[in-house]
Amino acid sequence: MPLTVMLLSLCQALLVSGNILLIAVSPLIGAQLAPAPAWSTAPVATQWLGLMCATIPASLIMARLGRRRGFVLGHLLGLAGTGLAVAALRAQAFGLFLLATWLIGIGIGFGQLYRFAAVEAAPEGGRDRAIGLVMGGGVLAAFFGPWLARHSHALAEVPYLGSFLGLGALYLLALALLAGVRLPEPGRDAAEGEPRRLGEIVRQPVFLLAVVSAMVGYGVMNLAMTATPLAMAEVGHGFDHVATTIQWHVVAMFLPSFVTGRLTARFGAPRMIGVGCLLLTASALTAQLDAGLAGFHAGLVLLGLGWNFAFLPATGLLTEAHSPAEKARTQAANEFLVFSTVAITALLAGPLVSLLGWASLNLLLIPLCLLPLALLGARHLAFRRRRPQIRG
Repeated sequence: MPLTVMLLSLCQALLVSGNILLIAVSPLIGAQLAPAPAWSTAPVATQWLGLMCATIPASLIMARLGRRRGFVLGHLLGLAGTGLAVAALRAQAFGLFLLATWLIGIGIGFGQLYRFAAVEAAPEGGRDRAIGLVMGGGVLAAFFGPWLARHSHALAEVPYLGSFLGLGALYLLALALLAGVRLPEPGRDAAEGEPRRLGEIVRQPVFLLAVVSAMVGYGVMNLAMTATPLAMAEVGHGFDHVATTIQWHVVAMFLPSFVTGRLTARFGAPRMIGVGCLLLTASALTAQLDAGLAGFHAGLVLLGLGWNFAFLPATGLLTEAHSPAEKARTQAANEFLVFSTVAITALLAGPLVSLLGWASLNLLLIPLCLLPLALLGARHLAFRRRRPQIRG
């Protein structure tokens, strides 16, 4: 793999490390600063809202300025957000902290495009492997993110201020790594044909399969993962058990990335997506059997594996839905749909697990897990009908 793909993988690791740190400290800061307990998770929601707001502009900005400049802009926005967060913690200002997490979320939204940059930097035939290598950077984050959260929150006199100093250091390191990244210049795709209308692109079966698979994989995973700490606390598991369960879930999300690309290249994205959906379904079924620590561990590991096998192949499949001239708009539409779903599931996780309980919530997820399989079945039937029949 080219050096650029390796550097993008390290940048992805830093991005995910920062995300894990934020997941660990933002609700606690919200509980400390919010005017009422009901608002304690608002910083998490504003972070996802910022990410959702960035999805379309990030793709269009990168189409004009180039990937590397776009990533630099995203990290600068993240740095501005960390600066605001430090100011908010010093002033104990909840509204300013919400603005800070929204701005950080926008920066994270730019970073979500690392996987598409890897496709452009990959050698011929190396698309799926490059996506897997970049996403595999999350394995490092699974261990480094929690370590940073544990060791940075008490570095300053103001609680959790050190966490955002650590987050700022991650963004500065990513900016240093981006100096060595070499990606295609913007404008090259403009000469590669007349782009179709977006409506025509999104009606393609390949686009629908890619985006629905990514929405289901990420949405189901995020809803169950976000609800897990509440569900575990409800049945008496302590914070250490929760932290360990989430950590191994993140490992399961990213560790297979080193082989997912090879498997996708060998067996094809549709088969891999099917396996991912079955793993997500198995995770939901596990929640019906065991609410003990082993049950949560098994369910969350299956959940992480299902996300990996559904989301990564869907990313590669999306590149088959557009020409080079259509890349920016197609990717913008995909990111908006996927991360809007993620934002909605983050908001729904708490109320749903409180209202339904852990087992019933997971039971509700099973039909969603099977939706890409239905699309795959319809696609297979359509292919068989179009195939010429040999008559004797």
